Amino acid sequence: MKKVLITGAAGTVGKCIYLGLRDDPDYAVIGTDILADPSLGIETMDVTDYESCLRWMEGVDTVIHMAFRMKHPSLAEAFQVNYLGVYHVYEAARESGVGRVIFGSSNHTVGRYLADDAVDEHSLYRPSNLYGLSKCHGELMGRLYSDKCGISSINVRIGTFFGLPPRSKRDLRTWISSRDLVHLMKCCIDADADLKFLNLFGISNNRDKYWDISYLKDLIGYDPQDDGAAYEGSIPPDKFNPDELVYQGGIGAFRPAVY
Repeated sequence: MKKVLITGAAGTVGKCIYLGLRDDPDYAVIGTDILADPSLGIETMDVTDYESCLRWMEGVDTVIHMAFRMKHPSLAEAFQVNYLGVYHVYEAARESGVGRVIFGSSNHTVGRYLADDAVDEHSLYRPSNLYGLSKCHGELMGRLYSDKCGISSINVRIGTFFGLPPRSKRDLRTWISSRDLVHLMKCCIDADADLKFLNLFGISNNRDKYWDISYLKDLIGYDPQDDGAAYEGSIPPDKFNPDELVYQGGIGAFRPAVY
């Protein structure tokens, strides 16, 4: 049984992962967030407080780091959680002997590429906005701790997740379903220990996807079952904004200073 610590477990993405893993007998799951939720068994952990991070790392095999501030008007307002918090998580993991950190990254690390550009996990960073920039920092923190400390670091660039079906034409390309998200996280947790660093795009098997994920089946066993195209007919034509398909980061790529 692997002991897994999830930060940001009360958030939209973190809660899906937490609930999807906690009843699986293969994992002993600890869910944490800035505010506890006793009804879900989520404990208090503040990633801006190093001692708080260190306290929860004891005996942990894998950390899934989802605690993040998504909407912010400035780097200063995001710094404590999105920059210092990421450092605290990795440093506490190193000090505690954690073997793997799975970082909840974002497609917005490369969101300023045009929709027709060929982009893969090796493409240079082109963040959509300050949110995407902070995710680039998190990915590079994983690179640093992998290279210098031997921590296995996997950056999951989550596409579009609401816990709901796609809501726009861009979503059809970037969506990940709840079951595929949980499946992907299990694949990342259970991937070979020799896998020391990996960037990947966390999306379902969408027909019109921007990013190739076919190699992940052989690499880590990820075999997504859902396709955003199944919901194409449910998106009202009058809801379509052509700007959402200009850049891979969608509308957010038009506002590089904010999310």
